[in-house]
Amino acid sequence: MARNRVIYQSEALYVSEDIGSTTKTKHQQLERVQSANYNFSINRQDVNQFGELARIDSIIMDAPTVGLDFSYYLTDGMNERALGFYVGTGASAPEGQFASGHMVQSSGKNFYITTVAEGQDAKGKDGDEIASAIGLGNAFLSDYTLDLSVGSLPTVSVSMECANINSDKAFTSATDISGVEIPAVNITNGDQIAGNVTLPKADGGESSLVALRPGDVTVNISNLDDVTISDISGATDADAIHIQSASLSIPLGRSPLSRLGTRFAFARTVDFPVNATLSVSAILNETTAANLATIINSQSESDITLSIKDPEGSSAVKMLYTLKGCKIDSESFSSSIGSNKTVDLTFSTQIGGVGDTANGVFVSGANSDTVFA
Repeated sequence: MARNRVIYQSEALYVSEDIGSTTKTKHQQLERVQSANYNFSINRQDVNQFGELARIDSIIMDAPTVGLDFSYYLTDGMNERALGFYVGTGASAPEGQFASGHMVQSSGKNFYITTVAEGQDAKGKDGDEIASAIGLGNAFLSDYTLDLSVGSLPTVSVSMECANINSDKAFTSATDISGVEIPAVNITNGDQIAGNVTLPKADGGESSLVALRPGDVTVNISNLDDVTISDISGATDADAIHIQSASLSIPLGRSPLSRLGTRFAFARTVDFPVNATLSVSAILNETTAANLATIINSQSESDITLSIKDPEGSSAVKMLYTLKGCKIDSESFSSSIGSNKTVDLTFSTQIGGVGDTANGVFVSGANSDTVFA
């Protein structure tokens, strides 16, 4: 009987350690996923000639463009580790750049989206209960965004650029999810990498942490108080601006490198320099004595931290984002009848090299488990 629709309860999203991973221990289900969107487009060039009005062929000139976007609620860093980010353990900023794993040459990762029968939860289903599986191969990170706001759970949005997509159906294994075809391709000649993958059963995620709360978020921008007109520190918390939202964006734009004789780009390199941006929106209460003429002469830069505590009430920090070497880019005020006066601030830092501990984004999380065994 044909199914009527597919909804979130029937799907699970997995990521591989690398494009050649085949065993279930080399694949991790991403937890707290809220959305997953994927697409592909094919670029063609029409061939026409004198004597015929319609084209005689439409030739593929470039490799297809495959995209994957997904979002999830932030927990304790497990998803970030699985996606290849460097996440330290503990309440202090680690020495490794958060995005260092995506700044080195690689062939990317593979992603899989499995679907079970209509009306069934994907959690705990065996291979013979899987109706279909979508695979996306050679995925490279192009953007990581963290959104924090009043009234919303902390959410991460991720964008990936992929090289290939495939779809499998009719699995027969009565235990693990086996027989899923590898979606990755050999980026040199465009041939599909042979082999089948075994995925673990969907279990809803390994983290014991359900979600982080906006009430446990602290955005500390006070170190840059001397370069703003709004009072962002204050003598007490009540004297400072009342932050309503903060958004951290780490864009890793990539350029596909091609050469004669290859059907796919032989590499997707990051476009440097990379500027990480933090946008903060707040209700304004007090201003400080400041002068733009003095501010623009200042070389002031400092650290900004985004910390999220344990929702169970303890003071333990579950996730800590530290932006080192930040400077202010803009400050904008807005006031109108019927609304609170607000201020929007934008800060930025440049991602440093793997060994640079003075500039960039550094992240620590409470999860210290090994993702891929």
